[in-house]
Amino acid sequence: MNAGFAVIDVETTGLFPGSHRIAEVAVVHVEPDGTVSNRWETLVNPQRDLGAQHIHGIRAADILNAPVFGDIAQDVMELMAGRVLVAHNVHFDYRFVSHEMGRAGLKLPFEVHECMCTMKLARQYLPGAGRSLKDCCDSFGLDLKNAHSAGDDAEAAAHVLSNYIRMDGENPHWISALDRAYLASWPAVNPRRLPQAFRSSGSEPQAHFLERLVHRLPEVVGPDEHSAYLAMLDRAVLDRHISASEADGLVNLADSLGISRGMAEQLHVKYMIAMLAAAWDDGVITDEEAADLRIVGDLLDISQESVTQGLAAPVVGQDEQTGAAAQSFALAAGDKVVLTGEMSRDRDDIEADLRAAGFVPHPAITKTVKLLVAADPDSLSGKAKKARSYGIPVVGEGYLPQLLGNREARS
Repeated sequence: MNAGFAVIDVETTGLFPGSHRIAEVAVVHVEPDGTVSNRWETLVNPQRDLGAQHIHGIRAADILNAPVFGDIAQDVMELMAGRVLVAHNVHFDYRFVSHEMGRAGLKLPFEVHECMCTMKLARQYLPGAGRSLKDCCDSFGLDLKNAHSAGDDAEAAAHVLSNYIRMDGENPHWISALDRAYLASWPAVNPRRLPQAFRSSGSEPQAHFLERLVHRLPEVVGPDEHSAYLAMLDRAVLDRHISASEADGLVNLADSLGISRGMAEQLHVKYMIAMLAAAWDDGVITDEEAADLRIVGDLLDISQESVTQGLAAPVVGQDEQTGAAAQSFALAAGDKVVLTGEMSRDRDDIEADLRAAGFVPHPAITKTVKLLVAADPDSLSGKAKKARSYGIPVVGEGYLPQLLGNREARS
């Protein structure tokens, strides 16, 4: 048994355990110092239909010879043993893993509140970032290759966690969580180590319009329970259908999170406003996109009159901070500067010069960052796109001499 973190991701046949099952599971290890190590993944035969295949991209032919979860439950438990369980929106993954473990006669030795959530931690380390995994990856310039692939999602979340640890390595929270997980009463297991089953080669499903909007939804101001509920809505709207059992599941989830009916209705309205604002980002909403947004309105029980008003013109005043950032380019001592791309000089040397000039080199794009210096100022990297969305100026490496030249004026 090893200390560290076990980052989990599951792809499922639906939103709620019990009526739905795991169809793919992945575990990626992160060591206490933030090093991303072992990656393990397999398809799982859910012993039922695969649900929204256009979202997760798993084919029925892929899971015919895949193990059922009961056959790999002890392997998964061994991969987690001694480690802090981590996921992006851990409420979702924990509930499915815990349920499937229970079916296999095993029990996780901790509750969901004792796990770590990279979505929740983004509030602390990526203020202003949205709740989606892609949004967090963009802040660090990480490449999320195949969203809705358990292995790639788990590895992306593992690298997000690694960056959090490196940003704040002295935080005693990491140590206490590691100690608690290592000393937990893990069940004894006898792993079978069956062959893993993988997806067949082929093109990954293209991100649908609604999924692209979900990736851009902003940070939620409010308790963590609201973020967990809205993250479930993110999943619910992707297939443009909420079944009766899923509706019941959302009600039960809201109840378990302490969200009243009135508060849920308020969250639905805020969610719809955020979706409309994101849809207007490119300046136009097509008829097909409008039809999808109307479906979302129906799913959230928002009046079609209200949706029509949102479709008529862009929502204004959604991000006043962006406009403020775009109007000012004056840098002062203590301002955060982010670097991206392969520079002509060693990155450590540039960061040392920035510190000597009174600036703070920062690893991620957040709304508190004042400037992004890119090897290519026209870069389309995740960091560059995130910076532009926040109104943060993006300059080339050639600006560095000017930036570093007048140190006395800032001292």
